[in-house]
Amino acid sequence: MTDSGLIAIAAGLIIGMGAIGACLGIALTGGRFIDGAVRQPEMMEPLQARMFLLAGLIDANFLIGVGVAMLLIFANPFGG
Repeated sequence: MTDSGLIAIAAGLIIGMGAIGACLGIALTGGRFIDGAVRQPEMMEPLQARMFLLAGLIDANFLIGVGVAMLLIFANPFGG
């Protein structure tokens, strides 16, 4: 297998696993937000702000992985 083939597999794994992790993280965060909002409706606004902050951080982590994968595909820092 060539180096470009291995880099393509690595980039696919980075993007795929990152997407799965981000989806699970946002789903768990949203579920916990709904649980907290049902138990204490008066805390809904502060919990909502924290949920959106965490969702943004989780999504940013995935987008950094996409950036690294694009670097591997297009810039190829390993030579070859």
